[in-house]
Amino acid sequence: MRIISIILLVLMLGLQGCGGNDKREDGPSAEELYDEASRALNAQNYPQAIRLYRDLTIRYPFGRHAEQAMLDMAYAQYKGGANDASIESLNRFLRTYPTHPNVDYAWYLKGLVNYDETMSFLRKMLPGRASDRDQQAAHQAFRDFQELIRRHPESRYVADARQRMVFLRNIMAKYEVQVGEYYERRKAWIAALNRARYVIENYPGAPATIDALKLMARAYEKLDMPQLAMDTRDVLENSYADLMDAEKREGLLGRLWPFD
Repeated sequence: MRIISIILLVLMLGLQGCGGNDKREDGPSAEELYDEASRALNAQNYPQAIRLYRDLTIRYPFGRHAEQAMLDMAYAQYKGGANDASIESLNRFLRTYPTHPNVDYAWYLKGLVNYDETMSFLRKMLPGRASDRDQQAAHQAFRDFQELIRRHPESRYVADARQRMVFLRNIMAKYEVQVGEYYERRKAWIAALNRARYVIENYPGAPATIDALKLMARAYEKLDMPQLAMDTRDVLENSYADLMDAEKREGLLGRLWPFD
């Protein structure tokens, strides 16, 4: 009986110690930490918000506030310029809480982070200036938005994601043309031709298609293929005559830039 009494006493003490994950004796509760972190986030004190959200997820990893805290921390990291940390937090959130009610926002935010990485150098590219940066962030942002639309077609973020995807597609096409023009300057005609063909095949309807066709025609001429060069120019004149003027093309590109 003495042994049984000791076992029961230990069990009772253990249950008291596990009575809740959102409240501990040695510090603020999960709700208090979350509220404090939210106030810091609203005040744009991103380092403080990140610290508090991280503290919450460490102290109360299974509490009812932990899920949203991880997502809010990713947003605070994004706004604070810590894009790599934000992506890491979002990937962890998507792996850990794939059925969370706000998982569509996690995909959208991940796309925004990569979109902003793209914008850091794309603004220097338009209009008409080349960038020597690769397009990894642009492609990743496109895939993130694409995944949002595939998984959550009814999400309120889909409309904005579609707009950004159109813009990213046009920018990626522009970049490919500029790479082709780089090869042209180095007299690598076949490489230039392949880049131009890639734009036409993969980004139909993009404004850069006009420059890709012009590049293709020039490459055909240098490769001593006059008939193909003539056919390419016929396509330009018959399909893009109204946009051949440089000012009109720049105006079109400007309308395709829907975000600040």
